[in-house]
Amino acid sequence: MRWNIPNILTVTRLLAAPGVALAYVIFDRPVADWVAISLFILAALTDYIDGNLARAWGQESNFGRMLDPIADKAMVVIALSVIVGLSGIKSLILIPVAFILLREVFVSGLREFLGAKAGKLKVTNLAKWKTTAQMVAIPTLLLAGVFEYDRRNGHFWVSSWFHDWLGWLLENGGLVLIWVAGLLTVLTGLDYLMKALPFLRDRNR
Repeated sequence: MRWNIPNILTVTRLLAAPGVALAYVIFDRPVADWVAISLFILAALTDYIDGNLARAWGQESNFGRMLDPIADKAMVVIALSVIVGLSGIKSLILIPVAFILLREVFVSGLREFLGAKAGKLKVTNLAKWKTTAQMVAIPTLLLAGVFEYDRRNGHFWVSSWFHDWLGWLLENGGLVLIWVAGLLTVLTGLDYLMKALPFLRDRNR
């Protein structure tokens, strides 16, 4: 393994993943919210940058290919767990999150079972849209949580009605995005399964 910039960015993203949850242990709200949002956004940016840098600089490696999806899943799973906790187990959030987590576990298990053959399951545009929806939905819902916290405690950045309107917009926009991400997640999971079926059939003896 070589310690080049793309690999360092990937490792940094993996290490930042638990920081989203630890922020709420170390800091009080709303500081914890802002720390978590900042960590997630920075991690999402590294996800876009590390792969492009690796290809542009000819620094693609097996280590990077292995760790990149692990870091992505760790960041998403931990952030979604935080959102579910902060939401008070709202069904409108819990349902799409449950399907997202199911898909991540299923695809990870499928890839582990396939071993070297997993490389033949190429990333599709649908999977990229799914990732984009998740990366936008998560910070949106975290930010909506800041507005909700401030509203409950009577802290308003602007006039109360405008503050409430922005909070409503972020919450409902985040809900739409997380449901879109959940739907795309299910579709990509089914897509992976259909592509993997030829490798799962038992050979006739």
